[in-house]
Amino acid sequence: MAASFRQSAAPFYLIALLAFAGVGIALLSQHVFSIPPCAWCVLQRLIFIVLGLCSLVAGVLRQLGHSGSATLFSLLGLATSVGGVLAAWYQASVAQHLFSCDQTFADRFITQSGLESSLPWLFGIYASCMDARQDLLGIEYAYWSLGLFVLLGLGLLLTLLTRRRA
Repeated sequence: MAASFRQSAAPFYLIALLAFAGVGIALLSQHVFSIPPCAWCVLQRLIFIVLGLCSLVAGVLRQLGHSGSATLFSLLGLATSVGGVLAAWYQASVAQHLFSCDQTFADRFITQSGLESSLPWLFGIYASCMDARQDLLGIEYAYWSLGLFVLLGLGLLLTLLTRRRA
């Protein structure tokens, strides 16, 4: 019985790892390759962290046999991934064409929450959305982020659908 809980928890741990890896790549890009983030980039970091934490908690709860609570955290993670898709889409289609992200939702949320001033190495906003537009392997960061949010959301949806059938 315990082995089945561990196996069913593994997808949650993989999703959490990928979400945290997304933040790690963003930090590597910023601090090693000097690519400053914009407000929408920073908001997506926060969303990846929340999504990773939801998945991690869901995995632990599933492993402990609390499937109802694990389902709740899976749904929270799925909703968070949808929010990430919307944030990445907005960045790619609207924000990066603006001269300034100043006073957009992402800018107001990150600064008013105090995250920018309390953890500037992680949540500091150092560029406008137009200036932060960068490519990685020929694809803009916003699209990489969008793709990762879709992948993680599909992974969480799959864990929910697989659990329902079992």
